[in-house]
Amino acid sequence: MYPLLLTPHITDYIWGGTRLKTEFGYPSNAAVAAEAWVLSCHADGPSVVVNGPLAGQTLPQVLAVWGKDALGTRAAAFDNFPILIKLIDAADRLSIQVHPADDYALRVEGEYGKTEMWYVVDCEPGAQLIYGFTRELSREEYRDRVAGNTLTEVCNFVPVQKGDVFFIQAGTLHAIGAGILIAEVQQNSNTTYRVSDYGRLGADGKPRPLHIDKAVDVTTLAPPAREYGQIGERRTIAGGVVRPLASCELFTAELWQLEGTMSAGLEDSFVSLLCLDGEGLVNDGKTTLNIKKGASLFLPAGMTAALEGKGEFICSYI
Repeated sequence: MYPLLLTPHITDYIWGGTRLKTEFGYPSNAAVAAEAWVLSCHADGPSVVVNGPLAGQTLPQVLAVWGKDALGTRAAAFDNFPILIKLIDAADRLSIQVHPADDYALRVEGEYGKTEMWYVVDCEPGAQLIYGFTRELSREEYRDRVAGNTLTEVCNFVPVQKGDVFFIQAGTLHAIGAGILIAEVQQNSNTTYRVSDYGRLGADGKPRPLHIDKAVDVTTLAPPAREYGQIGERRTIAGGVVRPLASCELFTAELWQLEGTMSAGLEDSFVSLLCLDGEGLVNDGKTTLNIKKGASLFLPAGMTAALEGKGEFICSYI
């Protein structure tokens, strides 16, 4: 086993922009690049290895050969690869949507639900997003407001700034607004229920489908219960600053401000490093890799590496 550099799967949803291509250097022939799935074992878009003897293989193919030891004992609690990490460039606003929890998603969709964390990498002045409701609603009022196009009157609109953090528990109504660039750590799922898409037409010239009944089944009809915004107490360590972003039974995510040399790797979990800015060198004692803005590194469980340089990284693990 060795550290894997990954190239992402790119989606071209209609609300996407061009920053993932122009600033992060991700390849795409489409006019827009909405999402880069920088760490993915999902069948809808797996990441591909770009370094070493396994270059050209997908991450699922590599892990099938390496076996469960590459994921670590913490991942043993999950039936499949547990997380999916994305960069999202919302040039236009996303649909108002919700994701189901595991029990509903497994029963209805045949895959796990979706709890996620957002880190605001950048945003335009005045940008905002939807995070839950301003008050509690009944299911009858929820359905009536969706039908009557008045749902936004009770949505919790939050102005955002760079560095804001939001934990999107499954069942939380949400929507990324226009002009926001987000790093997302989520469960390995691609199930989304749209409540409103503002009447937009898809690539086929038809309105994109909504999923009202399912959304009504799974939405938590209350204001958000978790703290959000500029949260996470920063701590200075040798080589930089670490800021916790989210920690739950599904995943842990941290922001690393690298200003020297930091050690990456865990005995009981794989580690993902996503470079948001700057660059660094990764040395596992055998090989040295240069990682720059946009680079996604998968470090197998039980392996440690020195990360040296200056930059901003999302570090994720189980």
